[in-house]
Amino acid sequence: MDKFLSVPVTGQTNFLLSVSDVIAVTRTNTTTTLITYNSGNSATFTHAAEGFTNEMRDSLQNAMTLALQTSWTNVVADYVPAKAVSAIAVA
Repeated sequence: MDKFLSVPVTGQTNFLLSVSDVIAVTRTNTTTTLITYNSGNSATFTHAAEGFTNEMRDSLQNAMTLALQTSWTNVVADYVPAKAVSAIAVA
């Protein structure tokens, strides 16, 4: 069963992000965090600047872990990002 995070995006409806098959969550710079999937797809988060911390990466990883630990009937978990998310691009 797939699991998803419901991610609030500024000025848009919430984005459903798959947490299944994730192989890496990487901070690429102060305003971008990249999620890489085993399939080769990716999701790029554009968010408020976080300085020299990994706050967004850690926040996403923790939310994914918690979502995957829930019952199979809990498909969507609400996610409160560490920083405001302005866009999510899937490739």
